[in-house]
Amino acid sequence: MKTTKYFQATRARPDRARIKDEWICHVIEHPEREFIQADGRIRRWASITEMDDRYLRVVLLADGETIHNAFFDRSFKP
Repeated sequence: MKTTKYFQATRARPDRARIKDEWICHVIEHPEREFIQADGRIRRWASITEMDDRYLRVVLLADGETIHNAFFDRSFKP
């Protein structure tokens, strides 16, 4: 998994440390929704069954493979 330094730094936070790599891969490979930002970054969302179907947002750089951010998105509406 390619990641940014920002992602590595935020991953140390207690609320982000519990996000499993397999969940991030699931969102990247099987997004339920995708949005491309004006700066080219790609947002992808998918529900995570093990977390009571909460939606995990993964933000990728424009290359489509480098992970910049991952968090449970409380404001996402499917």
